[in-house]
Parts: sequence; C-alpha cells; structure tokens
Amino acid sequence: MPIDRERLAALAAKPHLHHGTYRNLDPVPRHGLGDFLRWQLAPGRRFPKGKRYTLQQPDAQALMHPPATPQLVWIGHATFLFQYRGLNVLTDPVLSDRASPFRLVGPKRYTPPALTVSEMPPIHLVLISHNHYDHLDESTVRQLHRRFGEKLCFCIPMGVRRWFEKRGIHNLVELDWWQSAPLFRDELGEEPGGNEAFCLPAQHFSGRTPTDTNTSLWCSWLLEIDGFRFYFGGDTGYGKVFHDIGELFAPIDLALLPIGAYDPRWFMAPVHVTPEEAVKIHRDIGARQSVAMHWGTFVLTDEPMDEPPRRLRTELEKRGLRESEFRIMQHGELFKGVNGK
Repeated sequence: MPIDRERLAALAAKPHLHHGTYRNLDPVPRHGLGDFLRWQLAPGRRFPKGKRYTLQQPDAQALMHPPATPQLVWIGHATFLFQYRGLNVLTDPVLSDRASPFRLVGPKRYTPPALTVSEMPPIHLVLISHNHYDHLDESTVRQLHRRFGEKLCFCIPMGVRRWFEKRGIHNLVELDWWQSAPLFRDELGEEPGGNEAFCLPAQHFSGRTPTDTNTSLWCSWLLEIDGFRFYFGGDTGYGKVFHDIGELFAPIDLALLPIGAYDPRWFMAPVHVTPEEAVKIHRDIGARQSVAMHWGTFVLTDEPMDEPPRRLRTELEKRGLRESEFRIMQHGELFKGVNGK
C-alpha cells in the first residue's frame, strides 16, 4: 500500500524534544537512580542463572552469495543479518563479551555471536536503534568500519552523530522520528528506485552515562526494498505508537520484535515489552511474519533466560496464531524465503 505522506509529515511535526532531552510520545513513568537501586538492592534479589544456548554455524561462504529471496540470520540479542536483492543489513550489531563500557564488569554474553565481522559478507547498511550498550557496541562498530570503510552506511537516530564522528565515522544517515531517506546503492551499481529507510518511534530511553539520559533519540526502523517492508523494532515498551505505524505501513512483510528483559514489571514496563505485548505489536503493525529477538544472549533483568520464548508460544496458542507467524529462531539459524518471497 502507498504511504500517506501528508500524515507522515504531520506526525513528524509533533514536538518530542524539550529543553535538550527527548520524550516518548505517550506519557510514561520515569525511573531514576533511586528506583534502579531499589530494584538492584531488593532483599533476596538475585539475577537468574545464565544459560548458553545451542549455536548453529551459518555457512559464511553461502552468505556471500545469497538467493534473490529475503533471508535472515540471528547473530544474537538484537543483532541480525538481513539480506535481500543484494543489500546486506545489520541491526544493532553487538559482538562483544559484555554489554558494558567495561571489559570485566557488566552483563555477560552467554551465547557467543553466530558470526564474526571477518565472516560477514560486505555490509552496506547498519541500523542503530539507540545508544545503550547492548545495542551500540564500540568494539563492533570499529571493527565494521575498519573492514568495510566508507562503503558502509550507519542509519542512526538524532543525537548519535557526534558519538560516531568522534570515532572517525562519517558515512551516516541521521534521522528524526517519521523522517526518511533514500537507500542509495551506488556500490551495487543500482539506482535507489523507491528504496527507502524510515526512522520510526519506539517507547524507550537513551543514555550511556549518568549525565546524558535522553539527550539522544531512540527509534525503530523500517526499510522499503523493492516493495518488501522490513521492520526492526529496536528496544521498546508497548504504546499507541504501534497503531500509528500499522496504519501508515501495514502490511509489513517481516518484523523483528523484542520479547525479553521485562521483569520486574514495575520498573521495566515503560521500556521493555513482555512476549504478550510483542504479539500485540505484531498485530498492531500488520506484520505478516515476525521474529523474536532481545532474549537468550545476555542476562539483563529478573526473568529466567528461557522464559520469554515459552511465554510467547503460550500467547500465540491463546491468540490462535501459528508459531510460523511469530518465529523463534535459534542462535545462528538461517531463515530463508521469508514470507515466500
């Protein structure tokens, strides 16, 4: 379906930057340091046990010559390799052992990444949803830039440009919510031809230090590639915004949606969806097919690592949806022929 450009422009005109900090579109509770300490220091509280999942090994040589149909590899957490029509896209690439500014402290990776940068095909586009350490990893970004150079473009939300430029990376497309940019594919010898990247809202927050909370934007992304709509949900709580996205962009051929890091609800509900809420997003945005992410790699919150996929399967059965409509991939799994394209 064609996109209502007038409505898109009207939504883009709504302010969400106030006195130098960004706000969610829906009013949500804000939890500060005191609430974080209340959660972390609760009597008897312990992080759940970490678990290493089975890791499938994708054929790196086969990824160099993908089929014409869309295909997807789950590298871990929110990191995927999406391939379609000669375009290779990474989402929130994080390959480090910890989601942290420190090497020895912070959330530990339990399941290794399915691909290293050296094993990847030429990456043309990287989608960054926000600047939290489990979504924007300096070591991985530097490795990608060293290998692929200026042929690699990073799509980033507003306020993240300075972080990249301080590291010598300038091939950037920085967008605000509801804005878009053409996907130029000069390195493939093709014209843009209607291919487009849309920066869309999510319900979350940003910050890498105690002093920069919400000074940069968080987002989800939608790519339109030769009529195929690919949606990357980033990191998000549940809100009305997904109805708006669905009304503008449905049907979406493939959506990557988070299902983990949701407990305790009093603290996480504004910023991380449950599996049940992920199914609501799947329906709200008119996804033909969704894939679960943001689980099974790091221990970030209080739910057991294997709980999110169990709850998702239960919710799909309750709603009369097939598991093939909202897929749970294994680490390293290669998913071919998305939606039969």
